[in-house]
Amino acid sequence: MKTFYCYSFGCRVNQAEKEAVDREMQMAGYVVDVRRPDITIINTCAITHKAEREAKQLIYKLKRENPGGQILVTGCSATYWKKNKLLKDLPIDLVVDNINKEFLVKILQKRLSGRALHNLGGYASVGDKYLNSGRALIKIQDGCQRFCSYCIVPYLRGNPRSEIIQNLEFRIKNLGTNIKEVIFTAINTEAFGFDTGETLIQLIQQTLTDSTVSRISFGSIHPWSINDEFLRYYKKILPLKRLVNFFHVPIQSGSNKILNLMKRGYSTNDISLKLVKIRKLNPYALIATDVIVGFLDESDRDFQDTYDFLKKSPISKFHIFRFSNRDNTAAYYMKRNLKEPSVSIKIKRAKILAKLNKEKFEAFQRLNVGRSSQALFIT
Repeated sequence: MKTFYCYSFGCRVNQAEKEAVDREMQMAGYVVDVRRPDITIINTCAITHKAEREAKQLIYKLKRENPGGQILVTGCSATYWKKNKLLKDLPIDLVVDNINKEFLVKILQKRLSGRALHNLGGYASVGDKYLNSGRALIKIQDGCQRFCSYCIVPYLRGNPRSEIIQNLEFRIKNLGTNIKEVIFTAINTEAFGFDTGETLIQLIQQTLTDSTVSRISFGSIHPWSINDEFLRYYKKILPLKRLVNFFHVPIQSGSNKILNLMKRGYSTNDISLKLVKIRKLNPYALIATDVIVGFLDESDRDFQDTYDFLKKSPISKFHIFRFSNRDNTAAYYMKRNLKEPSVSIKIKRAKILAKLNKEKFEAFQRLNVGRSSQALFIT
């Protein structure tokens, strides 16, 4: 009896892919064992140096504690290591890059049996994560065409690819009665349907019509996905109370100068208009975001702009990241002409925003004191 365990770093898309691998491995006859598995699969992240470093630390730890076990790595850091020939010093037995992630279990089985690998071309398909909590992560899209200056992901996940709605609805219908909420995950929701001619609105509409799941939500939603058409549709379905009152909208900065350097393609005014419209439609919606501090050439004034924007905005919760300059991104070459704030400055700014985040989230909680809301009981 072969045993395995799968770890995952990074975004919810990685989490969805991880659980898809879990299910496929078990269907192939492998048994989960966290202590001393025969095979350990690590789905890596490359968005920051920290995420990459943590994956390497885990690899060394696992090989030290379980020298007889095999380690397979996949995901964005694994793809980066393979492309840049950085694997020779890592105690890894097998690498499956993002382009072949769909075939991970097939590749593993053929490797263990000594058979040759054939017909492994193409892009990784979408996977789902079925959470014990009664929620299911459904991956609807992969890849990105934006190439924000700080981001390495488009180089590692390729061009946008979307799953067709018909296939997604088939998966949702077969989730089982214990699943009460589906969470749609994507690398870039804005790019959903670019290649299929479908839209997020059509996906939501079809899910509301064809499935009995109580709630629908998005892991995150790109600012450009929140257009007037989307907001009109949101207003229409709001009384149904099936779309979760949560919007994670990654803005990255509240400084127009920094947004321009990041190549985000919008201004703070663009974002403000979208968020205010959400708040007017639903005063009790929780709006969250991602913020990067210490980007190239971020001055005290730029940081203050971000602080002021977040303080005044309807955003009640934010995830704070210290800028990590990744090789071969646009920012990597921009650093020749632009100064990067020191680590100590990044830490200081992150702490300041963390304090503001605590204050704003507590204010959101107070707003909801005494309210009666619909609850979803999950067994």
